[in-house]
Amino acid sequence: MAESHALRSGCPINLTLEILGDRWSLLVLRDLMFGNRRHFRELLGKSEEGIASNILADRLKKLMAQGMISRADDPTHKQKAIYSLTERAIQLVPIMAMVGGWGRRHLPVSEELSIRAELLEAGGPAMWEAFMDELRVLHLGAPGGGRSVLAELQAAYEAVVARNAARY
Repeated sequence: MAESHALRSGCPINLTLEILGDRWSLLVLRDLMFGNRRHFRELLGKSEEGIASNILADRLKKLMAQGMISRADDPTHKQKAIYSLTERAIQLVPIMAMVGGWGRRHLPVSEELSIRAELLEAGGPAMWEAFMDELRVLHLGAPGGGRSVLAELQAAYEAVVARNAARY
């Protein structure tokens, strides 16, 4: 993290925004978290918002410098890296759930892209904890193997997509 003299203030909201307050950082974390996108090409090519490669590279570097993600060489390919959430990023799950829920209630969201937010909000803290545990297994190598919230969210998304495709 930047040294304290470089920060605007010691306010916890300000300090959080200094890490997550730009347009792309939270979306990169979202894609790592909810999309299980772990490689640069996945993050670049599957971004609904169309992030540019230079912006993605910059945000990945920034998030690594802030201790939000880590990077490791991919053992299956010399020129690929695998990005992982750190514990501090995993602990954003409740915030992501609340932000998604607020957006779902107050903004003109699509059904497909808001179903995960709806389920996370309805599932509450118990679901958030299970999801954080799953992310610890996937990103930190923690032991586990219980409930797969990621699979539940993906299945709900796919069901909405299939239902909407059948209408047309």
